[in-house]
Amino acid sequence: MPSLIDIRRRIRSVKNTQQITKAMKMVSAAKLRRAQDRVIAARPYAALLRKVLMDVAAAAAGRPQGPEADEQAGENPLLAERAVERILLVLVTGDKGLAGAFNTNLIKGAQRFSAEHGGAAVTLELIGRKGRDFFRKRGAAISGEHIGLAAKVVYGETAAVARKAMEMFRNGETDAVYLLYNEFKSMVSQKLTLTRVLPLGMPEQSAPVDYIFEQPAAEILNELLPKCVEMEFYRALLESAAAEHAARMTAMDAATSNAADMIERLTLFMNRVRQASITKEIIEVVSGAAAEE
Repeated sequence: MPSLIDIRRRIRSVKNTQQITKAMKMVSAAKLRRAQDRVIAARPYAALLRKVLMDVAAAAAGRPQGPEADEQAGENPLLAERAVERILLVLVTGDKGLAGAFNTNLIKGAQRFSAEHGGAAVTLELIGRKGRDFFRKRGAAISGEHIGLAAKVVYGETAAVARKAMEMFRNGETDAVYLLYNEFKSMVSQKLTLTRVLPLGMPEQSAPVDYIFEQPAAEILNELLPKCVEMEFYRALLESAAAEHAARMTAMDAATSNAADMIERLTLFMNRVRQASITKEIIEVVSGAAAEE
């Protein structure tokens, strides 16, 4: 049976841990509010940008057919469909742990994606330290590493990663680009999301949109397509940052509750040990007094 000193030391250690987890929960809650606001603000813009892109592409390609149809509109290299032999998977993980299964689910999702596309060469573009450390130790094919992007999501930095992916696609170094990240759903729910970014899929049919092009349609698409890809990367980083803060807040809340339960059990056990020790001392005193008689 452990001594009272050992039990008190254990209780003190658990209390210190509880203070740390409680502080981390409060920090994540404060960061989550800001990250959630940014995600909510970015979603409508990203959805509308993609809708406008689809409408412009459909109108410029002559769907429905018309005198202003631009045959070059569908020849943009970012729209090129080709046999998928090389895939670039952009994996967005966190830089820190203590977020429950947040990073584990992403890493397992990346491994599952590689297994499902065994006929193609999968190269990883890793955003986040956790994914970088895991796949670097296992000798995976890595095209680039980016640490610290999720801590403070800046459009210019994420756009640089998107431009690198687009350049690889244009040069034929990869035939498809996918994004794998956790999408923020609620305070207690994150959804593992896999999105094909390149080539951009255009709708087969589109409602008639009466556009009057001041510039050639191909030039407009050449401007819109890269911005759409950059926005997809930016929104994915925002979603991942909010989901990570939510996961860490939930994990730290559970850890704080578990610490409180452990302190209660250890305190009860300490009282029992102390009671047994007192009882033993009383018995020894009574036995000694009886022996002297």
